[in-house]
Amino acid sequence: MSVFLCCFGMLFTATAQSDKLFTAEDLWQIKRVGAHEVSPDGKRFVFTVTNYDIEANSSKTNIFIMGINDKKPMQLTYGESDGAPRWSPDGKHLAFTSRRNSATPQLFVIAVDGGEAKQITDLPIGVSAPKWFPDGNKLAFSAQVLPTFEGDFDLLKKQLTEKRESKVTAKVTENRLYKFWDRWLTDSLYQRLFSVDIHSKKVTDLMPGKSMFLSMMGAPSYDISPDGKIIALSANSTKPPYDKLKFEIFFLHTDGSGKMESITAENPAGDGGPVFSRNGDFLIYGKQYIDHFYADKVRLVKYDIENKTHTVLTEEIDLSFQQWVIDERGRTIYVHAENEGEKWLYAIDTDGRNLRVVHRGGTNNNVRLISDNALLFTNQHLKRPTEIFRVGRNGRNAKPLTQINEDFMKQFNMGKVEDLRYKGANDADVQLYVIYPPDFDENKTYPMVMLIHGGPHGVFGNDFHYRWNAQVFAAPGYVVVMPNFHGSTSFGQDFAISIHGAHADKPYRDVMKAFDFMAARDYIDENRVAAAGGSYGGYLVSWIAGQTNRFAALINHAGVFDVMQQFGSDITSSRDVAYGGSPWENIDQMLKWSPAMYGENFETPMLIIHGKKDYRVPVNHAFTAYGIYKGKGLDARLVYFPDENHWILTAQNSIFWYGEFIDWLDRYLR
Repeated sequence: MSVFLCCFGMLFTATAQSDKLFTAEDLWQIKRVGAHEVSPDGKRFVFTVTNYDIEANSSKTNIFIMGINDKKPMQLTYGESDGAPRWSPDGKHLAFTSRRNSATPQLFVIAVDGGEAKQITDLPIGVSAPKWFPDGNKLAFSAQVLPTFEGDFDLLKKQLTEKRESKVTAKVTENRLYKFWDRWLTDSLYQRLFSVDIHSKKVTDLMPGKSMFLSMMGAPSYDISPDGKIIALSANSTKPPYDKLKFEIFFLHTDGSGKMESITAENPAGDGGPVFSRNGDFLIYGKQYIDHFYADKVRLVKYDIENKTHTVLTEEIDLSFQQWVIDERGRTIYVHAENEGEKWLYAIDTDGRNLRVVHRGGTNNNVRLISDNALLFTNQHLKRPTEIFRVGRNGRNAKPLTQINEDFMKQFNMGKVEDLRYKGANDADVQLYVIYPPDFDENKTYPMVMLIHGGPHGVFGNDFHYRWNAQVFAAPGYVVVMPNFHGSTSFGQDFAISIHGAHADKPYRDVMKAFDFMAARDYIDENRVAAAGGSYGGYLVSWIAGQTNRFAALINHAGVFDVMQQFGSDITSSRDVAYGGSPWENIDQMLKWSPAMYGENFETPMLIIHGKKDYRVPVNHAFTAYGIYKGKGLDARLVYFPDENHWILTAQNSIFWYGEFIDWLDRYLR
């Protein structure tokens, strides 16, 4: 693993400008800066900003435009929900999606130097992920249709209306994958790519007769070749009953014939993120090898289009790459990768040589090329939300171009942050962040909150997390500790996969050693420590409940409680590998790591939070844990959200969630 480390105790300890403490209400007043797109001449960029209205429990997203050398951006659109801006090849227009005249997002085009937006599509389905064809006369986009769709949008509208208004509410399936995250897949809607002529507004189905998952969450991953004849597309290749998903790279012809062929069919695991070089000679994409390990590192692969050869560029590099762009001459790839609890910006030659760091510190995303031999990217960290930065391609002269939330954030007294290492399970080095309360005084004693991230192959990174914001938790007077235990990403492939077959073992030992590491400090009161986590973090909280009484309180959000119930999750494939067993084979090994098997030991008060629409960790986990706690006469509190999924996403529910969270801490740690 890379040896580049930063000490954030030094970076983020500036004197506070205010005594005001940061709260959940303040969190929802932050203007959220979205991804940016750079004009073809590299001199301007556009980005989205989302504002939340807490009282109305709603949001509004608009598009802003800014010159590379400007001091302030200018608002370009004023609709209720404008997003996904894309520059035309001549740089004179922007395509974007909006709900301004429809209940579903449609495509619009606006002149960047003035004028009204022109609506391009008027379909009975929502559109997303627009991209311009190189000639500037057409746009590609994605939309969900029924498998029987043959180009008649009026018929599709009728069919969708009939489904919506039907009095029969049954959902029927014989597929293994029949629901995902918070939606049922039994309605048989599949994404396809379409094109639309911006002058005639004629829509062409580019994938007639195809029923494939192009993405399971969010926009599909695709790129259009420089000559406009081919789209490189990542799509699932497996058929019902979907025992597994396998995403491959396909070449889709753009003539409407639907002809497409896979160029990565031989790979047993997933491929994604295809990007063409400027001259169209090659393609860069990401490749995984292990089909049962979702955190298998993503390798960069160069595909020579003429010779049809694949060259893995980064096999010997223990980093997992994402969000890559190719420079104008086809010589350099600029790319992000997690590293030691952060996400850095790298450069690597297109022959796989000379990996170097362009920008480190915090969490960096969305790298884009701009003129003047520079790059644009977003940066955030544990004390500041996202802003857009510029940096030279040599890594010099990094500076923020936007300061959307600077004045707002100045009013808060934020806690300092440290990035530390301690010895965890098997004496391995484990990284953790410590977020101190505002005006921290090491001569006083403080209660501590141990945050445990989800995944388990995830990370509590150096980023401004809206759902688990460490500054909100620290503000009332808590020292917040976030260990990145075994199984976490950004510390190498072996560290991440090391928990397979024993999900609780090393992570639990890492958490308890983090407890000891911090308790050795005079300012920590080890009798006033809570553990809190979501998803896998909730699982480990429940595991803690059955293994130790050292914590004064526990908070379990959307946590796995009974591993048997996870075979009712949306994704059931590969759980036998992760758990080391299944209900039909090695069941004792599987149940060995199930928190539900240790209910006799439960005594620590637990707050249990769950959303009804959570299909990743079905809500019965919460009901079972709560029922056992109450059956034993223990302190427990259930917070149930009938309209939320695995995450709490609406403003008022989120503020309520933070309130319940902090109230529970106050009850047992004050």
